[in-house]
Amino acid sequence: MRIVGGAVFDGEGFSERVLAIDGGRFAEVGDVGAGGDEVVDASGCYVIPGLVDLHFHGSAGADISDGDLAGLHKMGAYEASRGVTAMCPATMTLPEDVLARAAQAAAAYEPAEDEADLVGINMEGPFISPSKVGAQNPDYVRNPGVEEFRRLQEAAGGLFKLVDIAPEEPGADEFIKEMAGEVRISLAHTCTDYDTAAHAFELGARQLTHLFNAMDPMHHRKPGPIPAAAERDDVTAEIIADGVHIHPAMVRLAFNMFGDDRMILISDTLRAAGLEDGTYDLGGQDVTVRGPVATIENGALAGSVSDLMRCLYVAVRDMDIPLASAVKAASANPARALGLEGRYGSLEPGCVADAVLLDQETLEVKQVILRGKPLMS
Repeated sequence: MRIVGGAVFDGEGFSERVLAIDGGRFAEVGDVGAGGDEVVDASGCYVIPGLVDLHFHGSAGADISDGDLAGLHKMGAYEASRGVTAMCPATMTLPEDVLARAAQAAAAYEPAEDEADLVGINMEGPFISPSKVGAQNPDYVRNPGVEEFRRLQEAAGGLFKLVDIAPEEPGADEFIKEMAGEVRISLAHTCTDYDTAAHAFELGARQLTHLFNAMDPMHHRKPGPIPAAAERDDVTAEIIADGVHIHPAMVRLAFNMFGDDRMILISDTLRAAGLEDGTYDLGGQDVTVRGPVATIENGALAGSVSDLMRCLYVAVRDMDIPLASAVKAASANPARALGLEGRYGSLEPGCVADAVLLDQETLEVKQVILRGKPLMS
């Protein structure tokens, strides 16, 4: 297959060039077998890599924490239809046996032809602060535990790529020291101050979960965790650009502070993504969805219903984030954070042939190429 006529993302910007696909991978245009008969006309479109969502809980009525393989397939089909071709869903603060069932279901997932690859699991809970639970269930919050994480990692067949912790809680230092070489550690749902966060990054933590949300804000005498992360070139920051969680000015500030090489767009979607308004379950709690806003009973925001492609659209159209920066933050950067650089999130030869054609005028999805095959038009 060849994709021709589009403005193709090259990692930093867009240029007109031909993309070749051979055997489900991007290939050099001149390679033998790369110039097949099938041609996709991308005229009037941007051609970007398939998106990589490393922090969302569910969609299409399903949630990874259900531990239901059929639900994962529903999620995979919905995400792929929206141009999210690699997914790393996030579990919640739940008992270990529930997390183990979710891990086992994820390990058994094999995508159908129209479903996204499951490239990892993000363990958002339960090692968080009881004072910053957000929409997590406070009954199951517990201190970071190496042995529990390793049991869950075994159940998942090694799929846990991210684990979130509150660095001020007992056992956090030991957990980071022990696990930083085995899994990416992100600071989340935390009351940490600047010094404690900086210490956690020094020990090996490398990410901030949904920047600005469930953490202390920046203050000129109490800087908190955000400056501690921004100061380090080896720390990335997730952000929910759904137009609900964070004011556009703060999203722009984040990209200016961290640079577009270190920002990661996430959706943090619930099972309600792709469905109508109503009441849905999230980790055993009721969530009410009205339009783009999802809240629990006390009024706290409970994740998003805007998939990652919608977040990219909002970031560009409503928040003035440059398209190239938003694409990078939704593809190459999360792939790199998951240890998948050179496989996902790029249109370069050798990478899995996932691409999305976006209308240059509207930024709407015109076509998805999934593992080298057209998914929709």
